[in-house]
Amino acid sequence: MSCIIEMRDVSFWAQGRRRVRDFSFPFEEGKTTALIGPSGSGKSTVLKLAAGLIPPNEGEVLFRGRDIARMSRQENLSFRREAAVVFQDSALWENQNLFQMLELPLRMHFPAMSKIEREERIESVVSEVGYKKDLGIRPAGLSMGEQKLLAFARALMCRPGLLYLDEWTESLDNNAAQRLINMVKNLKNKGASIIMVSHDIQIIRDLADIVVMILGGQIFLRLTKEQIDGDEDLGRYIERGMAT
Repeated sequence: MSCIIEMRDVSFWAQGRRRVRDFSFPFEEGKTTALIGPSGSGKSTVLKLAAGLIPPNEGEVLFRGRDIARMSRQENLSFRREAAVVFQDSALWENQNLFQMLELPLRMHFPAMSKIEREERIESVVSEVGYKKDLGIRPAGLSMGEQKLLAFARALMCRPGLLYLDEWTESLDNNAAQRLINMVKNLKNKGASIIMVSHDIQIIRDLADIVVMILGGQIFLRLTKEQIDGDEDLGRYIERGMAT
C-alpha cells in the first residue's frame, strides 16, 4: 500500500474542547476515501487537518512521508500545487472578481505560464464545471450553487493529483451535481487521490473505495466498498449513522 497522506496520533482542540482524538489513518494513493458520520462528529475537521489547513495540537500529518507542519516554504508550495480543497462553504475570496480568483493559483504555481495560456485554462475549466455567467463579477453576485461550481473550478485549476472535497455537491441541482460527480470519477480513473466528506450515500457508493465513519473525533468503523456493497444491512447501518 502506497500512502499519500498519513495522520499519526492526531488530536486537535478548539474552543476548549477536543474535536479530534488520537486519530491515526493512512490515506492510500490513488484511492477515494469517504469520511462520514453525523453532524458534529469531526469529519470536516479531520479533512482540514489532513489537508494541512489547520495544525494538530498533537501528532503529525505526513504528505508522502514529510510532516506538513515542518515543510520548508518550497516543499509546502509543491504540496499546495498538487493538493486542492473544495470547502463546504465554498470560501471564495470576496475582494477579487471571479477571473482574478481563478487566475491566482496559476500565477502562484506556474509563473512561466503566459496570459493567453492562463485564460485558456480558466475558460476550459469553467466550461467543464458548467458555469456560464460573467467572470468579471465578485462572489457576492452568485447563488450558493454557482459559488460551489466556482470553488470546484478553482480547485481544478492546477490539475491536482490530491483532492479534498467537503460536502462538495451541496446547494447544487441534480444536473450540476451529476456533472461534478462525473468529473470526480474522471479524476479518479486517472489516478487522483481523493479524500471527501459527504452525507450522500449514493455518492459514497459510486465513488468511495474506503469509508471511514467518525464519531466523537475518532475512527468508529473502517470499511471497504466491497463490504458495504455486499451487505445490505451494513449499507443501511452506514446510512443511518450518517444521519443521526
